Amino acid sequence: MTAVILAAGLGSRYGGLKQIDPVGHYGEFIIDYSVYDCIRAGFDKVIFIIKEENLEVFEETIGARINGDIKIEYAFQNMNDLPDGFSCPSDRIKPWGTAHALRACRNIVDDNFVIFNADDFYGKETFEAMFNSLSEVDSENFS
Repeated sequence: MTAVILAAGLGSRYGGLKQIDPVGHYGEFIIDYSVYDCIRAGFDKVIFIIKEENLEVFEETIGARINGDIKIEYAFQNMNDLPDGFSCPSDRIKPWGTAHALRACRNIVDDNFVIFNADDFYGKETFEAMFNSLSEVDSENFS
């Protein structure tokens, strides 16, 4: 089962990549706690939806911390990745939002999944409840 993590935010109000700003006593990021809780709940794959220009920093930080503990994939939210018949206005600079971000992993997700924000804390019980609920759903019925 897959955990999809929305981590492509610009951090414009925050002033940088809050997804990889340490908050814990040992330099942990909020996202570290969520991934740890996902692993403990039984998820076996995590997909980070990020901006492509942030791939290296994600691989060197979060990816390096969890490599070997869970399968990791990256999907890139691209402003021009739109359904047929749509185009991005030339003056648009902000991402389209959550639904558009989820579109970025449409060719990677192949089973039941949860989606959540990289910069929110949910707690262990939340991931256990999501995993247990999704375990009862037959993903084959979605095709």
